[in-house]
Formats: sequence, C-alpha cells, structure tokens
Amino acid sequence: MLGSRENFGTLPDGSTVEKLTIGNGSVVCEILTYGAAIRSIMLPDKNGETVDVALGYDSLENYLAQDKFMGAVVGRYANRIGGARFTLNGTEYKLAVNDGVNHLHGGVRGFDKRVWDVKELRSDRATLSLHSPDGDENYPGNMDVEVTYAVSGSGLEITYEAVSDMDTVCNITNHAYYNLSGHASGEILDHSLQIFGEFYTPADSGSIPTGEIAPVSGTPMDFTKPHTIGERIGQNFEQLKFAGGYDHNWVIDGTPGEMRTAARVSSPDTGIVMTVETDQPGMQFYAGNSLDGSPAGKGGADYHKRCGLCLETQVFPDSPNHKNFPDAVLRAGERYHTSTRFSFSVM
Repeated sequence: MLGSRENFGTLPDGSTVEKLTIGNGSVVCEILTYGAAIRSIMLPDKNGETVDVALGYDSLENYLAQDKFMGAVVGRYANRIGGARFTLNGTEYKLAVNDGVNHLHGGVRGFDKRVWDVKELRSDRATLSLHSPDGDENYPGNMDVEVTYAVSGSGLEITYEAVSDMDTVCNITNHAYYNLSGHASGEILDHSLQIFGEFYTPADSGSIPTGEIAPVSGTPMDFTKPHTIGERIGQNFEQLKFAGGYDHNWVIDGTPGEMRTAARVSSPDTGIVMTVETDQPGMQFYAGNSLDGSPAGKGGADYHKRCGLCLETQVFPDSPNHKNFPDAVLRAGERYHTSTRFSFSVM
C-alpha cells in the first residue's frame, strides 16, 4: 500500500528498521530506514509488465553482510578522499582509512550504516532525517541531514539537504544499482549509455583524481553519443585497467546549480529508458565491477560482476584536496541543497 511503513528487521542494538512504500500509478519505490536505501523501483516495461529495476536484498541481515553500499545514501563525503585527510581553515582532519590508503563514502560507519528517522511519509513521498554529531567519522561540525524521495509522473526525485554549525565538507549522493532489464536479469553490458559530459577526471590506480580535467574525445570514456557499456569496457586503456572497468567521475555539461540532463541509459530487453537530471557538477558512472554475488539478492538473485550500474551525482571525488575542483565546503549555518531526478520511459 502506498504511504505504508512496515517492520523490516531489528539491528543487534535493538533498533528497528522499517520499509517505506511510496509511488503512484506509474512508479512504486521501497525505501529502507537503514541507510535511507532504495530497495526496489517497480515500473512497466514496453509490454506493460512490471519490472523491478533496482538491486536489493530480502533481509536486513543481508544488508548488514554486504559491503557494496547497496541502494544507500552515502556521506558525509560520497566517493573518495585521497590519503584519508583534508585541511579546512588551517586544521588537518584525518579520516578513516577504508579503501586502500584512502577514505570512501563517509568512513567505517557512514550515513549508509545508520538508521534514519522518518520525518514525513505520504503516498508519493518520504522524508528521512539523520543527525551526524561533531567528530562523526572525524568530520567537523554537528550536521543535520534530510533526504526526500518523491515520485511524480514517471520519475523519482531525490533531494538532499544539510546544515552544520561548523564549516565542514559535504557531498551526499545515492548509491543505487540499476538494471533496466530487471534486477535479477544478469549483466548490464548490453545497456546503451549516453553521458552528457565532454570531460572527466582521470584517476590513479587507487581511484584518486590526479587533478586533471581531461577531454573524453578519442577515448573509451566518450559517451557523448550512446554506446553499449560492454562495447569498450575491456579495452587496453589505462583508466579502465586501473579501475577494472568504468568507475569514474564525469564533468556534466552546463552550469552547476542548474538542473540539466546528465545521462540516459536504456535496456534493449525491456525497452525501459532512464534519464538522469541533476544540479550537481559531476556524476560517477560505476559499472558494478566489484559485485561478487554475495550475499544473494532479492528472490535469491545472483548479483555478480557488472549486474548493476550506478550513476552517482556528486561534487568531484577528492575535491577538498584539489583547488581547481568544485568547492565541497559547507559553511556554518549555510544550507546544502541538491536534487537529482531519475525519469523512466519506454522505447
């Protein structure tokens, strides 16, 4: 039932996790209070059959067992911070080292591993809130965060808001894995992808940007025209070899702060097309290179390598350590506000 909430499980500390269901006649989504995670997105394919296009799990235990940030909201700083440290206002902050020698997705216990409060629930929207105290994962400032999922028309819009009582860094996104052929249908290599970005940020072998903003032209990173994901993913190109496939940040065309199209992806099987619009400066396209089938997905589905793709709208990775990258500092008392919309249609 739309606008419903039900028990999804209990954490070892006794906290209850709920599943929220929102939607309309076209799109129905399930959201968990654990990690504010998208568990499912159900919509019609070209034949009118309902397809679930988001990867997820049947039990809370499987969410606790996985390490792939499945469907979750990640922060305070999504993506990587090189050397697990940054300097702000003359003070160096040392963060958790949880990805090689670097810091990933907010640390050991980022936003993806918290139980969020339900601030508002209606049939077509849910707002979840979280308090992140000063020193949380060694980030400065008491921060209050809200994420709103809203279904309208044939799309899902995610709005992120945050305010801190101290200057801090902030970069929040959603880490849903999509498979437009259906969550249990196997690899996404036949999906067609277009990215509206003529530049990207090359990274080193640890996926930390070098600071260069490079043109995609003439490389396998060029998705300015549609290509299937599998067409060039195995090419002998240093960036692909470093990351084991696509796992890079694209610079989205247009003006940051204004909503504009970032990407369009489609499945030849279902005819489902997903268009991503955002006001963020960048977007990480991740081809699910590290998915390994464990634990089993919904209905026992095998989520092995490249069975789902992520399109994570964001400030650039490691922005706090690159003066030429977009500013990721959230000043005390100012409001962080950004939106991304995922719209669905059929070919």
